[in-house]
Amino acid sequence: MDQLGELKRSVYCGLVDESLVKRRVTVMGWVDRRRDLGGLVFLDLRDHEGIVQVVVRSESSLLLETTKEIRPEFVLAVTGDVVMRDEETINPEVATGRVEILAREIRVLNTSDTPPFPITEGVTASQETRLRYRFLDLRRRRLQHNIRLRHRVSCKIRNFLDQQGFLEIETPLLTRSTPEGARDYLVPSRLHGGHFYALPQSPQLFKQLLMISGFDRYFQIARCFRDEDLRADRQPEFTQVDIELAYPQMEDIFELVESLLVGVFKSAGVDITSPFPRLTHAEALARYGTDRPDTRFGLELVDVSEAFQETSFQIFQGILQKGGQIKGIRVPGGASYSRKQLDGLSDQLDLRLSWLKVTAEGLKSSFPKAVPAGELEQIKEAGQLGEGDIFLMAAGSNIDTLLGDLRLHVAEKEDLIPSDEYAFLWIYDFPLVQWDDNEERYMACNHPFTSPHEEDIALLETDPARVRARAYDVVLNGTEIGGGSIRIHQKELQQRVFRVLGMESEEAEDKFGFLLEALGFGAPPHGGIALGLDRLVMLLAGEDSIRDVIAFPKTARALDLMCRAPSLVSEKQLSELHIRVDTATDTD
Repeated sequence: MDQLGELKRSVYCGLVDESLVKRRVTVMGWVDRRRDLGGLVFLDLRDHEGIVQVVVRSESSLLLETTKEIRPEFVLAVTGDVVMRDEETINPEVATGRVEILAREIRVLNTSDTPPFPITEGVTASQETRLRYRFLDLRRRRLQHNIRLRHRVSCKIRNFLDQQGFLEIETPLLTRSTPEGARDYLVPSRLHGGHFYALPQSPQLFKQLLMISGFDRYFQIARCFRDEDLRADRQPEFTQVDIELAYPQMEDIFELVESLLVGVFKSAGVDITSPFPRLTHAEALARYGTDRPDTRFGLELVDVSEAFQETSFQIFQGILQKGGQIKGIRVPGGASYSRKQLDGLSDQLDLRLSWLKVTAEGLKSSFPKAVPAGELEQIKEAGQLGEGDIFLMAAGSNIDTLLGDLRLHVAEKEDLIPSDEYAFLWIYDFPLVQWDDNEERYMACNHPFTSPHEEDIALLETDPARVRARAYDVVLNGTEIGGGSIRIHQKELQQRVFRVLGMESEEAEDKFGFLLEALGFGAPPHGGIALGLDRLVMLLAGEDSIRDVIAFPKTARALDLMCRAPSLVSEKQLSELHIRVDTATDTD
């Protein structure tokens, strides 16, 4: 192998173009492919900017000899002259496809073992193999693009917030456990045996304390940790854009975030418009069956209960008498669904479906013949059905969410979701609390520091389920990319909310005494939002999983296959931390 010595790179591989013809350049990178035609060898050299073709001709016998041992992923430094390719060898698929480098010197800076999978865009290796060799997977152009996009987005966010007068302030990673949301990751203290720090699920309390401290406008691109079950858009450690400001109206935060997102998307070459549409939480559930609706397509839920007020269909009659509803969705062209397909939909979604088709021969339905034609006509009118359409409906007291699942399933099946659109939406006026049967108490829908609507405060003790929170989410294409609220800034109100959550004075003082104390020293009204950076970049990059926009992600079981973490530690380390491990515990 050769040494780099004093040699310096003069241009990146992917930036070699016609402006460099007849100039001598030095490029460095990995061998993507080697093609030996006897007296002529072609080397495709790759770096993060792209690929350039290097040519070694027969008159350079020493160089030809050097290339015999070169294999994919060897690290080379190549010095040579940029020349135009012959017309018949031009490759329009790559940016450097009209030129090539005629090699004068090749240094083999490092060799490479045979990779466990080819470093190509069409890699077929399993997810586990790619994560085990993540450092190789990251060489691929797609992931290089995603990580660089993430960098540009982060820079844009920092610059924008700086221009808006926000200060970036770091908050602690070692704090106390506040198990009011997901499970904490705990860190044992060596100096204080039996005591634990917790890694922050968010900087929530610290950013509120910063408002009380008088910093007025804070932000942080913060690392957060939650020990929860994972899925495509979750990781045990993640990054959020944390924002807080003093004396805000909800409108101020909406305008700030919309301007930020318009700028971020523009920096990625995507134009979006503001203001974003807005729906209350109740409206979103009623129209879409979810509090994070994808509004790139229709199929809105339609209430047809009125059509069955005098029905002779006893099942529906009984549901309506108990306060239930009958709702459904119109599927354009769905009249072609067979009985088998409709039964399959019901089974797959565990939803008892009724249906009405509009065909050239008239109305067809799953209802008994005793249901009069007039009722079917009312359904047709309410659902705005045309010929060839079908109306899929369900009846019950809590059917919105189930119909929301049906809506999304049908849209995916019928390919109704445009892939090149970005549909933003604000959801606001969430419930403040909801009853948890397992805990037998009310739980905060957002977090316990969210302010109730002023006009609902009187209901806190008498009917807490009806209290609306001054909370809001920003949704993009059916994915929540951020959530926030106006916070409680008065000590007495915070104590009342704690009591609603079943947290009496002693427990509240133990868990949140420092916050209550701070609120007693003139806390200003304040509020903010946290945007999920991973999810935001995932959607911008057109990926389905946040793993593909994180440099070193973990598996769905929170395993780091590359570093083989979590791992066992020595008895000495455990002893220093005052920890004894149950050897019967499963450690696979």
